[in-house]
Amino acid sequence: MSNQNNQILKNTNAQILDEFNASIMFDKELYSQDIKGSIAHSQMLCEQGVLTFDEQKLIEDGLLQVKDEIESGKFEFSLAYEDIHMAVENRLTEIIGEPGKRLHTARSRNDQVATDFRLYVQEKSLSIKDLLKQLVDTFVNVASKHTETLIPGMTHLQHAQPLNFGYHLLAYANMFKRDLQRFESSYERNNYSPLGSAALAGTPHNIDRQSTSDKLGFTAPTAHAMDTVSDRDFALEILFNIATSMMHISRISEELVTWSSYEFQFIRMSDEYATTSSIMPQKKNPDVPELLRGKTGRVYGNLISLLTVMKGLPLAYNKDTQEDKEGVFDSVKTIEISLKILNEVIKTMIVNVDKMENACKIGHLSATDLADFLVQKQNMPFRTAYYITKDVVEKANSLNKDISELTVEEIRESNDEIKDIDEEIVMYLDLRNSMNARTSLGGTSTIQTQKQIENFKQWLEEK
Repeated sequence: MSNQNNQILKNTNAQILDEFNASIMFDKELYSQDIKGSIAHSQMLCEQGVLTFDEQKLIEDGLLQVKDEIESGKFEFSLAYEDIHMAVENRLTEIIGEPGKRLHTARSRNDQVATDFRLYVQEKSLSIKDLLKQLVDTFVNVASKHTETLIPGMTHLQHAQPLNFGYHLLAYANMFKRDLQRFESSYERNNYSPLGSAALAGTPHNIDRQSTSDKLGFTAPTAHAMDTVSDRDFALEILFNIATSMMHISRISEELVTWSSYEFQFIRMSDEYATTSSIMPQKKNPDVPELLRGKTGRVYGNLISLLTVMKGLPLAYNKDTQEDKEGVFDSVKTIEISLKILNEVIKTMIVNVDKMENACKIGHLSATDLADFLVQKQNMPFRTAYYITKDVVEKANSLNKDISELTVEEIRESNDEIKDIDEEIVMYLDLRNSMNARTSLGGTSTIQTQKQIENFKQWLEEK
């Protein structure tokens, strides 16, 4: 092979290695956090006498200029700089000269990237928390309009007992409330500053880690340098929190798909969030909830990916952790847009009250009320009442009626043990009375649902 061909091959291999090794094309997402951390670091170095006031001022002004160039699109990201940290530092030195080379005193890219990434995760935890609050508020507002709208409650996808639709929606409000609380808890647990940990063992320079922690809005500095630079628990937590939230989004999306089907027709989605078929103009497809349901698998994959990366890493920092960011960036963008879209879907959906209430007349939803009546009013053992109720259900089936539509005579005819049953039973079997009978804490009665709504509203006001 000629020397020229050898050189071409070497150049090609070098380019491939640069592309493989560099993270600049995705970690540029952290430019704002990197500059914020560098400004705080320079201010602390000035306080400690490592930098002069003039040097620090030059560095801070230069960093702000770099930020402006990035945000205005003038900054050129290049593989030559490998990562966002070197890209910012090199451009800073081009702008201000020698003082720019002093910025990296008493820090390593190990604690720098840990700081940048943690700042990003903390900021996104708060923004996602705000979106979850908005979604909970929407569920509560829609629920408050439907505390008397009947819907069949289901187990095993079989009709079980009558609920009000507001109560059903509050189940999701509770899910998303827990999601919000998870992001809150993670934020508090992870709000500690890595800056000053250096490569893995701290630094001999006279630094003040509490100062940079305060400037960056952290609670305190982390306690152990080696753990800090290798720790990605905070990234795993946000991925887990997002995955759990997306699972809840997927569950309500599945119900929206089902409820909007021709067989159910419980709701109709706004035309903005459904599309017609390319060849069947009569169809209206629930594309948006289907996409929300599908994107759940995407964020699950990001969580499993990082867990797999971290599972065998020795202390301290390893290049493997460069694989921590893209999945987090992707999951964050996915949950943010998903929460915004779901919020609008719920706000704009049209509820078909009549269809929901008619569906409650299928499946003998108030059968349990007959058993409860026999236990409470006739002093029967529950198991006896259970079998009598089965006989009444069979009677209703033979008459092609729902149990709630039976007359007292028809109920008496179904079993000799209840041939003298009181006419009060007809009221007990009424579907709306059945729903409102469940007045226990957390139950579906209109009164209990309204109490839950008030509790949610109070909680939202405190957030």
